[in-house]
Amino acid sequence: MLNIVSITARDIPDAWFQCIYNIIEHGHKYVIDRGSFCGQERLEFDYITVHIKHPGTRPLIPDIPHALNIPNPVAEGYLEEYLPYLMTSAKCENEDYTYGQYLESQIKEVIQMYKNDGHGTNQAYMTVGDPSTIYLGDPPCLRGIDTRIRYGKLHFMVYFRSWDLWNGFPANLGAIQLLKEYMSLEIGVQDGEIIAASKGLHLYDYIWELAKLRTLRTEY
Repeated sequence: MLNIVSITARDIPDAWFQCIYNIIEHGHKYVIDRGSFCGQERLEFDYITVHIKHPGTRPLIPDIPHALNIPNPVAEGYLEEYLPYLMTSAKCENEDYTYGQYLESQIKEVIQMYKNDGHGTNQAYMTVGDPSTIYLGDPPCLRGIDTRIRYGKLHFMVYFRSWDLWNGFPANLGAIQLLKEYMSLEIGVQDGEIIAASKGLHLYDYIWELAKLRTLRTEY
């Protein structure tokens, strides 16, 4: 049977730490047959949901105790550099896609939908990708951002088909949180919660020792 893991966290750094701590116990170890780092091993949740109650709490990037001497997986200033990739359609020559090429027009539409038609709708869903992306060597990992305004706040529900826990999780969620803050301000509501889900949240084998060091766990 699939092992469904559910985590409730205070903020994004807390969610990151809890996921790393739990994947050591609940992760499934396997060799990658196709995809990034083919031939190496992943430790991966069967399926996980992460409820982050206060994702806007600063700092957005992980908290690494200085004594551990581990580099932060998200460098200072990276979220601000990454945000245009999430929100605009600008694309470099060597890129197959950016999330922004799918999201840019939908962000504007969702804002107008809530402002013009009210908050009582289930149609404000933003899709990433199209049927042709399955033929890419590296299809989009983020596949959708669902939205809801309830109790006067804008909430995001996001889904990743595959998700690197060490680097991708905190960087993606930090930038998605900045997007949510922008949209809530434009709509005129408060910033809300994030519920993230994935059947592919994982750690690559080259990062396992760092994960053990950060969590002070020794077993797999």
